[in-house]
Amino acid sequence: MKKSLMVFLVVLASLVLCASALAQTNEIRVLLANHPYGDLLKAAIPEFEQASGIKVNVESLQEGQLTTKLTTEFATKSSSVDVFMTRPLQEGKMFYKNGWYESLAGMDLSDYPKNVMSVVSFGGRPYIVPLVTEWQVLYYRKDVLKNAKLNVPKTFAELEAAAKKINSADMAGIASRGKGAAAVTQLSSYVYNYGGLYLDKGVAVFNSKPALEAIRFYGKLLGNYGPKGVTSMSWENIMPVFQAGKVAMWTDASVFYGQIIDPAKTQIPAENVGIANLPAGPKNSSPFIVCSWGIAVAKQSKKTALAKKFLDWAQSKELAKKGMIANITMARSSVWQDKEVLAKINPGLVETRAFAAKNGYPLDRPYMSAVGEARDIIGELVIESIDTKGASAKLEKMAKENVAKVNELLKDTGEYGK
Repeated sequence: MKKSLMVFLVVLASLVLCASALAQTNEIRVLLANHPYGDLLKAAIPEFEQASGIKVNVESLQEGQLTTKLTTEFATKSSSVDVFMTRPLQEGKMFYKNGWYESLAGMDLSDYPKNVMSVVSFGGRPYIVPLVTEWQVLYYRKDVLKNAKLNVPKTFAELEAAAKKINSADMAGIASRGKGAAAVTQLSSYVYNYGGLYLDKGVAVFNSKPALEAIRFYGKLLGNYGPKGVTSMSWENIMPVFQAGKVAMWTDASVFYGQIIDPAKTQIPAENVGIANLPAGPKNSSPFIVCSWGIAVAKQSKKTALAKKFLDWAQSKELAKKGMIANITMARSSVWQDKEVLAKINPGLVETRAFAAKNGYPLDRPYMSAVGEARDIIGELVIESIDTKGASAKLEKMAKENVAKVNELLKDTGEYGK
C-alpha cells in the first residue's frame, strides 16, 4: 500500500512539473513602448492570450528606457525578450548590425508602403514590421486664430507672424520640441523646407547655409514665442500645456491627435483643434513622413514560433483598424481606404498624410547607427539657437565643430561617405 502511494505521488509530482514546464514554454516576454499603439496592444493582449493559449508577460517603458533596456540585455546576452517594439530610424541600423533582430523573410508585408519598408529591411530582407507612420503637421486652435482674425499659416513667414500676434503672458504663440536630442526630429522638416539636410551621402552637412538658417529660424520662433522652459520640453511636456489652452499652435507628429482631443485629458473641445500641413519654407514644402515605430522578434528568442504568432496578431489589419479609429496613424496602406475608418477619423489626418506621402521626406533624423549620439550633438545647436532667439554669434562655429563630431561617429561605424 505504501509503495503504491509512493508511486502515485511520484507520478503526480511529475505531471505537475510537466504542466508547469509546458505553461512556461507557452509564455513569451514582450516589451512595448509607452505609446498610443503600445497602449492599445497592452489592453488587447488578454484577447490574444485567450484565443492563442499563449501567456504574454508584457512590460511598458518610455521610449528612451526601452532602448536602454533592450541594448543592455542584448549586449550582455542576458535577455529573455521575445518580441519588442522598436524605432527603425533610431536604433534599426545598430540593432541589425549587432544581430539583434530575427529575420522576417517570408512574411507577407505587401500592405506596407515601399518607402516605409526601405527603412525596416536590410540586405533585401525585412527585420521589422512597420506599425505606425507619422508626419509633421501643424496643430492649431481654430477659435484662437479666428478671434485673432488670422488664416491658418501656409508659409514660415505667416507662421512667425501669427505666433507673434497671438503670443502673450497667458498663451504661447507656438510650441515645438526644444529639448536637445528630442527636438532634432521636429527640426528636421524645418531644415528640409529651407533646402538643407542632416546627412548627404553619408557625410554630415547640417552646417550648410540652408541648415543653419533653419536652425536659427526654429530658435527664433521658440525663443520669442514658445512656452517658458521650452528647452526642457519634448512632446510629452508640450501636450498637456496645449490641452490646458496655453498654446495656440504646435508643430509635431501627426500621431498625437487622438491624445490631444481626449476629453478625459483636455480642456479644449475637439472642434476647436485643427490640423494642417506644416507651413512651407523658403525652398520646399517637404515635411518628414517616417515609420516611427515597428515591432520585431528578438534574434536570441528561444520561442520564435510563439513570438511570430504574437507578431502576426500585433500587426494585423483588425488591430490596425482599431488604431486608426483611435486616431493612431497606422502604417498599413489598406486601412487608409477603409470606409468605416474614413467615416470616423479627422479629415485633416487623411489630407495631411496624402500631402506628406506625395511630398514628404522619409527621414526625421540622421540615418546612422550612432543616431542617438548624433541627435545629442545636433541638439546642442537647437538649444543654443533657442536660448539666443536665433541670434547666436557662435552658431556657425559650433555647427562646424559638431559636424566634425558626427563625421567621426560615421567613420567609427564604417558609414562615412556611404
